Amino acid sequence: MPFREINSKMIEAQVIPGQRLYSQRGAMLAYRGDVSFTPSMTGGQGGVMGMIGRRVANEQTPLMTVEGSGTVMFGHGGHHVQVVNLSGETLYVEADRLLAFDGTLQQGTMFMGSQGGVMGMVRGQVTGQGLFTTTLKGHGAVAVMAHGGVLELPITPNRPVHVDPQAYVAHHGDVRNKLSAALGWRDMVGRGSGEAFQLELSGQGAVFVQASEEKL
Repeated sequence: MPFREINSKMIEAQVIPGQRLYSQRGAMLAYRGDVSFTPSMTGGQGGVMGMIGRRVANEQTPLMTVEGSGTVMFGHGGHHVQVVNLSGETLYVEADRLLAFDGTLQQGTMFMGSQGGVMGMVRGQVTGQGLFTTTLKGHGAVAVMAHGGVLELPITPNRPVHVDPQAYVAHHGDVRNKLSAALGWRDMVGRGSGEAFQLELSGQGAVFVQASEEKL
């Protein structure tokens, strides 16, 4: 179910009979055709366990199931929209950054601290970002939101990328994440961005970075 970028803040999606997509509640701007919008309890193929995982993760971003036959225009809050096409890999993205995605994608939840050890757990406390990241896996398209535009940075072996945690939007590929302190503990007080912490991404893949540190 392809997404077409109308401009930097709006996309258009083709809705086909027998298929579905999911969107963030309030993201529909306009539509043509016979299209229905209903609240989603599970939000994709994550099932009940996926729903429980998002509740534990405090990621209860409401989703709508979009079905029927027609064309729908999506956008939200004037945020920049980036379309990511998946070919079997997994995309890691915070739930509140999801604008819309193919219903064929399998949704789950990953604890970011699982790869970053104890420092990974600090991320949610100091930077204000979530400890949990939504995963979308399979073949299909995902539209994510960000502030001020998005830059895709390649991650290659032996050349890790360091990102301000608050500028992080999403990543995909065979990538490990590790949060490290750039300052001593005394210097961290009152600092919640990249001056105090850096998110290191290593392996093979890419990371999407937003131009602004503002949280959605």
